[in-house]
Amino acid sequence: MVDFTLTTEQQQLREMAHDFAKNVVRPVAAEHDRTGEFPMAVFKEAWNRGLVNTHIPEGYGGLGLGCFDGALIGEENAWGCTGISTMIEANTLAQAPVIVGGNEAQKQKYLGRMMDAPLLCAYGVTEPNAGSDVASLRTRAERKGDVYVINGEKMWITNAGKADWFFVLAKTDPDKGHHGMTGFIVDANTPGLTVGRKEWNMGQRASDTRGIKFEDVEVPVENRLGEEGEGWFLAMRAFDHTRPLVASSAVGLARAAYEHALEYAGVRKTFGKPIAAHQAVAFMIADMARDIEAARLLVWKAAWTIDQGRRNTLYASMAKCFAADMAHRVASDAVQVFGGNGFNTEYPVEKLLRDSKIFQIYEGTSQIQRMIIAREIFSRK
Repeated sequence: MVDFTLTTEQQQLREMAHDFAKNVVRPVAAEHDRTGEFPMAVFKEAWNRGLVNTHIPEGYGGLGLGCFDGALIGEENAWGCTGISTMIEANTLAQAPVIVGGNEAQKQKYLGRMMDAPLLCAYGVTEPNAGSDVASLRTRAERKGDVYVINGEKMWITNAGKADWFFVLAKTDPDKGHHGMTGFIVDANTPGLTVGRKEWNMGQRASDTRGIKFEDVEVPVENRLGEEGEGWFLAMRAFDHTRPLVASSAVGLARAAYEHALEYAGVRKTFGKPIAAHQAVAFMIADMARDIEAARLLVWKAAWTIDQGRRNTLYASMAKCFAADMAHRVASDAVQVFGGNGFNTEYPVEKLLRDSKIFQIYEGTSQIQRMIIAREIFSRK
């Protein structure tokens, strides 16, 4: 039997996250969007409330929550502000390869420290000429005795300017393609590692996005994740855990846009009646509500599947693709409902539309998700 009832603990978790989003995130979201200032005070409050690093296993000080629980939290945080929620969830992406492929010493050292203090970490895979095409990355790691020497560049790295450590994917054997990539944990204060300027993006401006340069950066062998050649698989396995969370954030943004549009449609009048009474507007609102529900169900299925120990690559990509496209469409329709006001920065939906676009790009574009979905479908025939 299928049961969509949340447990008492899950309901409490969602309520706690919603309270945080409503009373801590939303009051400062517009200001951080305007200034681009990193919301460290918000992050520290999230950490104090136990809303950060929730997936870290109990053995390393974490709550050991599943992907489904993380999706509940992620939707609420994103309902508050996706720039801030992306900053929080970037920890999850960087930590996932360590959780999946790290040894005991690495987990104790790098996961444990995240529970001792409000620290951030970052996932360093994307490069200036290698985004979704990870196979084209050029960063090299050459072993020299007890260290690897890393040279190269990364780009669009979330939390880069505030990270305590990075997960870095580099080529150890360029002739082996995917099998020649290796993952490393690199401390942010390692000599030769330089973090670039903060990028001023279209949306999610509270998030800290920067480039990184590696110039003869020496990383001890004990900071290698798994064996040489296993890095690409660790990086991709991380996405099975994090894409449902990204999709849940897209649902949260869409829900916020829908609620603003619903309220506005009830008070804004044209031709002597609220615009909600006009079928053209009412149908737009109906489509928003329908698609949000559909996206959330995909998120829940993708998250539940991996929590059951099953491979969820297909559902993770379906959820990420559908929710990302849906969020952008719903935010755009919310601007349309607001009319000229929606195009103005004094109203909330303008920011939501700008914030929504990145969901179709990061952690694999919507086009890449369709490629994965097609591959998964045809491989099962």
